[in-house]
Amino acid sequence: MILAGDIGGTKTILGLFAPGGGTLALVREHTYSSAAAPSLEAMIADFLGAGGAAAVRAACFGVAGAVLGGRAKLTNLSWTASREGVAALLPGARVALVNDVQATAFGALHLEPGRLHALNEGAPPAEPGNVAVIAAGTGLGEGFLVWDGARYRPAASEGGHADFAPRNEAEIELWRFLAARFGRVSYERILSGPGLAALHEFERARSGRAPSPALAARLAAGDPAAAVTEAALAREDECCVAALDRFCEIYGAEAGNLALKVLATSGVVVAGGIAPRILPMLTQSAFMQAFTAKGRFADMLARVPVKVVLETRVALIGAAHLAAEEP
Repeated sequence: MILAGDIGGTKTILGLFAPGGGTLALVREHTYSSAAAPSLEAMIADFLGAGGAAAVRAACFGVAGAVLGGRAKLTNLSWTASREGVAALLPGARVALVNDVQATAFGALHLEPGRLHALNEGAPPAEPGNVAVIAAGTGLGEGFLVWDGARYRPAASEGGHADFAPRNEAEIELWRFLAARFGRVSYERILSGPGLAALHEFERARSGRAPSPALAARLAAGDPAAAVTEAALAREDECCVAALDRFCEIYGAEAGNLALKVLATSGVVVAGGIAPRILPMLTQSAFMQAFTAKGRFADMLARVPVKVVLETRVALIGAAHLAAEEP
């Protein structure tokens, strides 16, 4: 059996897969509260039950954070995930700990076509090339798959924390607005749930328009990014529409930056929790225009396939397939 996990600061999904016929079949899965658990090992032990560890021949876990030396500390959790700790629980099994965007990248290779939505069909190269993955959600994850001539190898990145580069006067204004609040402005300050909320505040400040009482109540009651998204998609508030439009445009620009940096000729995968929720806006907005607006490399980027992941378990699927691969 193959044990896989998608470990986040809020929840952890564990899945058991059975290999056969060149595919992996999900046998069962369970979702845990990451904060309520004392450790990753405790969740695994509960999931497998008595004697279940003996059936596991390989395991891989995608972690929402940097994995250094086989260890990863997730923000707001009291415990640290470690390859060594899990390996002790699974004697004889191969165990790997990878960044969750690496797992997402690998999972995208194994999705059914219907679980991917094309923003740009592009023209894949005659020979396989690298694939980039960008994922806006609670934060901004970036990663890529390197084609080594025989197979894809996932690579991690913390590119979401790179400096935001304004491209026009409005974005210079945005940089100043965010710099006054944070000091340093990274792409994650914009391309994330909190970033979308900050974009909305920026558009309010620019316009001087107050939200309607009903929208103000929704913004104050729960997740402001969700309220902004809902109002923007319904076209009920101009500032919300402007915020989501700007989000999509900057998202496209940074996705294009990543494609250039890793020479992603075989495609860019847009993952994370936000993209599926704003799919109509991504399709209609300046996302692809900003993606390809790279001067002398515009024609090359126009040929790059760009697809949105619709499968919520893509990181779990990717971790399972990474575990199944021979070292």
